[in-house]
Amino acid sequence: METPSNEVFRDSIATINEEGKRSWIFPKKPSGPLYEKRKVVSYFLLAFLFLSPFIKVNGNQFLMFNVLERRFNIFGFPFWPQDFHLFVVSMIIGVIFITLFTVGFGRIFCGWICPQTIFMEMVFRRIEYWIDGDRNKQMRLDRQKWDAEKIRKRLIKWFIFLIISFLISNIFLAYLIGSDKLLRYVKEGPSEHLGTLIPLAIFTGVFYFIFAWFREQVCIIACPYGRLQGVLLDTKSIVVAYDHKRGEGENGRKKFRKNEDRQALGHGDCIDCFQCVHVCPTGIDIRNGTQLECVNCTACIDECDTIMEKINLPKGLIRYASEENIEKKTPFKLTARMKGYIAVLVILIGVLLGMLALRNDVEARVLRLPGQLYEHKENNIISNVFTYKLVNKTSETIEDVSFKLRGIDGTIKLVSATGEVTVDAQGLAEGTMFIEMKQSAIGGDKKKIRIDVYSGEQLIETTTVSFLGPRSFN
Repeated sequence: METPSNEVFRDSIATINEEGKRSWIFPKKPSGPLYEKRKVVSYFLLAFLFLSPFIKVNGNQFLMFNVLERRFNIFGFPFWPQDFHLFVVSMIIGVIFITLFTVGFGRIFCGWICPQTIFMEMVFRRIEYWIDGDRNKQMRLDRQKWDAEKIRKRLIKWFIFLIISFLISNIFLAYLIGSDKLLRYVKEGPSEHLGTLIPLAIFTGVFYFIFAWFREQVCIIACPYGRLQGVLLDTKSIVVAYDHKRGEGENGRKKFRKNEDRQALGHGDCIDCFQCVHVCPTGIDIRNGTQLECVNCTACIDECDTIMEKINLPKGLIRYASEENIEKKTPFKLTARMKGYIAVLVILIGVLLGMLALRNDVEARVLRLPGQLYEHKENNIISNVFTYKLVNKTSETIEDVSFKLRGIDGTIKLVSATGEVTVDAQGLAEGTMFIEMKQSAIGGDKKKIRIDVYSGEQLIETTTVSFLGPRSFN
């Protein structure tokens, strides 16, 4: 059975032609109020991305994701491996938040916030418009022979793309290893840090490949988020939509003719000018309905509104709307599914805030030395040997650290030359200790004891361990 001509677009994605080869997209330079708002949002987010690694809060980098050393800073709060549960809850909250917005407002994240879209549309394409010109000039240049003009423009564009890709790689490196370490590496020179320079060059190549060649195919082919549309969107979701009832009318679309009564002839408001297709960065026709390739960038809305204004027809033929809004004129309202996501989101945020409130700036862990039970000393003294680890999550050094038993007679002896413990800022201290108690105080072969950790006279942490003794036989 042959596919109807108006359904051909469903057979393949817009970036692949009938021969299965790459079909290059030459979008028209967008303009309009929504595009101007996107520019403001994009440049704010770009500034946030480039400045965040260099902003310090209480001595901590504002955002850092040091996977190698398992150290993370989120909004200035340091997270250590011991805080991994907090990091996981934060990531789950982020996923649910994006899912909620997708259910309610489609791929608004892709069009307005996604780094791929922002870099592609607000940085690399704008450079391309500046060097190669708008859609028609780009298409003409692409067909042009490799003469002096084409070589010059290509080399200039590719060189600028490479420089920006290298800059992006350095910023991402600042997020991974920390801005202080990155600046130190730059100052010391690349020859001193070849182990870092090689991955940096690889990532520069990856970014260059994405933005110079792969481009919009990241959103269409590689990104899994776009494929979630079929699961998350429903007829109540707000998306960039074409009002087919108004646009098609009873007798379909028709080219514009001056002084013609389109309504009397039964034609819709769409004049089949294809401007919404030409301006689309992924090359789709929004009039075919919601599609995988659509990233909700709003370029077609601005372009269609401009055309409607020129021919004295109402704006909004393409707009943010749900299928139910177009079909039944029903306004947007929260669905049961959205209320469920909101409830889960509120609960998780409450749990995270509670965990953060209970989180200590210093974490102490005392563990029994592997393979050791207890030692029976004179005067019925029982000795156990433990190892301790203190993690300082603050940006200040903690000095004069001591350990004391709570509510029980006994002594703690540190295996240390000085007997003093200091924990560096955002560092850890490890060591060994002996705990000695009278056998009568144990009351059996095992006793839970509580150890308080002090900095001077201030209690900074409490932990519990099991103290072993000889088994008593009645």
